[in-house]
Amino acid sequence: MSSIYIMLSDTGTLFTTVIKTYTKAPYNHASIAFDASLTEMYSFGRKKPNNPLYGGFVKEDVRNGTFSKYPNTTCVIYQLDVTDRELKKMKRVLDIFIKNNHRFLYNILGVIGVSLKEPIEFSNSYFCSQFVAEMLHRAGIKLWDKLPAMVTPNDFRQCTQLQLIYEGKLTDYEPILKINENNISY
Repeated sequence: MSSIYIMLSDTGTLFTTVIKTYTKAPYNHASIAFDASLTEMYSFGRKKPNNPLYGGFVKEDVRNGTFSKYPNTTCVIYQLDVTDRELKKMKRVLDIFIKNNHRFLYNILGVIGVSLKEPIEFSNSYFCSQFVAEMLHRAGIKLWDKLPAMVTPNDFRQCTQLQLIYEGKLTDYEPILKINENNISY
C-alpha cells in the first residue's frame, strides 16, 4: 500500500472569496500530492502567481509558487491509502499531463457548470477538483457516484474514505517546516 494526499486550500484571493461566497465552503481549491511534504503536488490553477487569468495544469510549489504570495493560506490535508497498482496508474496519467502541460487549460466553464448542476467538459480543460477527481477515477478509485466534472473541493471534505491529517495554516504544516528548516525532503 501507498498513500496520496489531497490538499484543499483557501488563499483568500478575490477569486476564491467570490467562489466561497457562493459555495459557503471553507476551502475552494483542490490539489493532489504524492508525498506528505507536498513537494510533488499538482492541480489546475494559476500558471503565474501574479496573474489569476492565466490558468492551467500546474505543479504547485508551497514555498515559491502561488501559495508563497499568500502566507495566510489555510488548508486541510487528507491522506488516502491506495494500492501500488492504483498509484502506478495515477503516475502514468500524471506523466501525460506533465508532458503535454501546454495543451491544458483551466475549465472556467466547468466551474459554472457545477453551479448549474450540468457538467461542462472539454478534453483538455479541467478545474482543480475535477482534475483531482479525474486522477482518482482513472486509477479506478471511486469515491462518489458523480462525474469528475461535478466534484467540488467540498466533496473531498465530506468523503469518509479520506483520513484527515492536518488542518490549519499551510505555513504551519509540519513536513513543510522540516523541509524549510533542514533543507531536506521526506
